Amino acid sequence: MVDKNRGACKINRLIVFDVEGVLIPKRRYLLFEAARRIGYWDTLKLIVIGLLYEAWMLPLESALKRIFILFQGLAIDDLFQLYKQVPLIPSVEEVFKKLKQAGYRTALISSGLPTLFVEHLAARLGADYAFGLQLETTDNRFTGKISGDVIKHNGKALVLKKIIERERLSPQDCVVVADDRNNLSIFPLCAVKIGYNPDFLVSAKCDFVVKGALSESLPYLTGETTKTYNPGLSRSDFIREAIHISGVFVPFVCILLDDRYLVSSLIFIITLLYIASELVRLRGTNVPVFSTLTRRAAIKPELYEFITAPIIYAIAIMVSLILFPPHINYASIAILALGDGFATLFGKKFGRTTFPFNKGKQVEGSFFGFLFAFMGALAFVNPTQALIASAIGMLMESLPTPVSDNLTVPIVSGLVLTIIS
Repeated sequence: MVDKNRGACKINRLIVFDVEGVLIPKRRYLLFEAARRIGYWDTLKLIVIGLLYEAWMLPLESALKRIFILFQGLAIDDLFQLYKQVPLIPSVEEVFKKLKQAGYRTALISSGLPTLFVEHLAARLGADYAFGLQLETTDNRFTGKISGDVIKHNGKALVLKKIIERERLSPQDCVVVADDRNNLSIFPLCAVKIGYNPDFLVSAKCDFVVKGALSESLPYLTGETTKTYNPGLSRSDFIREAIHISGVFVPFVCILLDDRYLVSSLIFIITLLYIASELVRLRGTNVPVFSTLTRRAAIKPELYEFITAPIIYAIAIMVSLILFPPHINYASIAILALGDGFATLFGKKFGRTTFPFNKGKQVEGSFFGFLFAFMGALAFVNPTQALIASAIGMLMESLPTPVSDNLTVPIVSGLVLTIIS
């Protein structure tokens, strides 16, 4: 735990940050850095355990213990050096510098990183508190056993309560920035909840959502705004959504070639090439075309991680092409490409009103997404079918669900069209 300059604080406010996914790229340390030391099969086990946790089939403590046992015998110094290679999310240092200058106190609470590593990060950023899990060591080597409050059920809340008592604060004095469900126990202890690239549960329960640079959270952190701040469209936003919208041409290519299975195969091959390009990009090697598009289309935090969104998008199109008969599959793809794409563009450009059940989506964006989805579906089905399927598709786009809307929008739209046809 780090606690510095306690008397220098002029503002009675504590800001709590999750670490993985907020300050450093999510899962980057265990999956792409430390995993290099454990071999192929253990890396595969690590991925499977992580997927089981994400699917709610393993509790956090059990998942973490199964993961860290894979690193048994490794020198702590080696693990620490690998951690130091992990980059910070863009603008993290800027945010902490401004918060410190303004007199705010900050705390880092991590369930996935050892306390030693979190303390190093806290010292680097000038944070006041640092909590992580405890590693058991013998002769400076990791035994494979971990412990600590942070890995327990509601463990982060236990840690925050200790800080609140020490600082003599109330929930009205606390703000939390988090990205996933593991931080929900903290929410009742904080007056302001900010979701940073959040999962579906955090999107539904937080007060504000930030998806760009962490610096975009500053107005909410400092209380300068109580309304949703819209940074507008960036160049990367436009490029990313242009690629997304271009998916509407897939049905026309299928019609031209008269072979949807051939088109699915081509998309599959391109997806494999993209996966390979991402793996080598994270190791510092650029692949022509793929790496260039990735750099230009990705938001800054994504550039430090394996970007999965294009893979999910490609899978959604392939599944739609194969699962549904012609015209229904084409309409569902048009709803995905035009509806979801234009919903994001118009939401970022004109969005002012967020859905009460999903702070990461704007009402204005979903409305325009519906209009474009309807027009796209009209090219393949009758007006009534297009209207119903587009409305259902955009409902799925606006809902916070555990599955990416790139999958839910076309599949649910296709199922609805199949039923009403």
